[in-house]
Amino acid sequence: MSLNLMGKKRGMLQMFDEKGKRIICTVIEVEPNVVTQIKNKESDGYSAVQSGAEKIVAKDARRQEQRVKKPMRGHFSKHEIHPRKHLFETRLEKTDEFKEGQEYGVEIFKEGQKLDVSAFSIGKGYQGLIKKENYSGGPGAHGSKFHRHAGSTGMRSTPGRCLPGGPRPSQMGNKKVTVQGLEIHSIEEETGVVLVKGSVPGSKGSLLMLREAVKCKAKQ
Repeated sequence: MSLNLMGKKRGMLQMFDEKGKRIICTVIEVEPNVVTQIKNKESDGYSAVQSGAEKIVAKDARRQEQRVKKPMRGHFSKHEIHPRKHLFETRLEKTDEFKEGQEYGVEIFKEGQKLDVSAFSIGKGYQGLIKKENYSGGPGAHGSKFHRHAGSTGMRSTPGRCLPGGPRPSQMGNKKVTVQGLEIHSIEEETGVVLVKGSVPGSKGSLLMLREAVKCKAKQ
């Protein structure tokens, strides 16, 4: 199993295959990730590889230290690694082939491989049930006065209350979403760009987590 990889969504474009068929792709830019810590069952209770993404850079060295909190500053200095903004882990049974300070990027994947892509969806604020749950609403005439309302959600004398967990107006979007089984169209190792067929969650510039597809691997 390969390590997880963190990148950024840069937008979408269209590609064409040999037969002229249009393929919609998402452009994902990946800055080289670095292994910041290797965890084992003896010291941490589980086996995993901790990685970091996106270097913290500042013109003034003092300013760079201020952008890293003291506990994390000690963590990076202990492992002799340039500070990163984001840390994440990949659970692995064997970590012998990895070492601290090792950098990796899009080369760990190959064209045609299936990926699971995770990110936070675009937030749309507080929404009603017409938009959030696709309710049809009431009639638009004859003075119904509930054109875009949910209608009654009450019960009879038993149990005499609204049961929890039902559809209610609430926050829409801004939730972690995973799209499974996306295929890699092409990889540009020089620029660190991956083109993935289809759409992925999040807006332009949002962080994405790329990992080897779990279900497709199980089928193989």
